[in-house]
Amino acid sequence: MTQYVLDTSFVIDHLRGDAAAIERFSRLFEDGDEPVINEVVACEAWSGAPLAGDPALESLMRVVEFVQPGPDSAQRAGRWRQEARSRGHVLSLADALIAASAEDDAIVLTRNVRDFALTPVRVESY
Repeated sequence: MTQYVLDTSFVIDHLRGDAAAIERFSRLFEDGDEPVINEVVACEAWSGAPLAGDPALESLMRVVEFVQPGPDSAQRAGRWRQEARSRGHVLSLADALIAASAEDDAIVLTRNVRDFALTPVRVESY
């Protein structure tokens, strides 16, 4: 079983009916993998939801595990942002925190591969 941290781009694509995102989401469950989100992804997804009680988003949030990384993750995210900046790149706070929640062997599932490549976590596109 592999844990996949779903990035906001993946969640939005899934909600918009993107065939590749829908197929990959189904395959996560078929393969026995564990999709998770953190508070950053939830906040970003809800900020773009068309309705306060978006049923599709609520449904998606019910079937994935919510993880809440702690201070070590925040420290990792801060170091990665600092390292990216020292190389002349910008790693957003949101992407750094999402990546930092991908502890150990977890994989960030996103179409935003370029920005997550600024971190040492494993990244997969769909």
